[in-house]
Amino acid sequence: MFDEDVQESNVVTVTGKVVEECVFSHNIYGEGFYAFKISSKRLSDQYDILPITISERLVDKGSLCVDTLVKITGQLRSYNNYNNSKASRLVLTIFAREINLLPEEPEHAENTILLNGYICKNPIYRKTPFGREISDVLVAVNRAYHKSDYIPCIAWGRNARYMQNLEVGAEISIQGRVQSRFYQKKIDEVIEERVAYEVSVSKIEVHCNKNNVSEEETTELEIGVD
Repeated sequence: MFDEDVQESNVVTVTGKVVEECVFSHNIYGEGFYAFKISSKRLSDQYDILPITISERLVDKGSLCVDTLVKITGQLRSYNNYNNSKASRLVLTIFAREINLLPEEPEHAENTILLNGYICKNPIYRKTPFGREISDVLVAVNRAYHKSDYIPCIAWGRNARYMQNLEVGAEISIQGRVQSRFYQKKIDEVIEERVAYEVSVSKIEVHCNKNNVSEEETTELEIGVD
């Protein structure tokens, strides 16, 4: 039976415009899944390009043509993509549980995420060249059927200072938004343009310390996708 508490530990709601049409992704137990991307506007007038995975049972993929406005509720999930190499890459997608086609663009695009999970890697604290404080934190969120999603989170300012001292195994709740970030990676003298997805933290609450998540489980993961 599905654990409702597990479902509520990872809730994402986003609105946006389809910028890549649906393509077939994979098949599980006879159920087909499709992938596409949406553009969700920030308050700063910049845009996040977010990956979506959806079951064929939820929507006719033909209705998700470019420029279609959608509202999606689901979970932010992760999986490992090895790409014929020994090191795995942590790939993120918003797994849709509900989708609504919108008749017009909302005044403010919605992009919210609520997570409850465990710190599974020592936070990395740093400052930008302009002096802004940042902490990178990897959070393990339990999923049904004894699975977990590993979600990269980024905190700024006072939240960054607070999160830098959290220990592996600490249970936390996070409120924030899902964002995309472009970066460059050098591979064999070739510089590749890539995009990473992460949760920008606006609020954090620490519940307790539980050393039931091993740091070694994620030390080989590179956070990002092609």
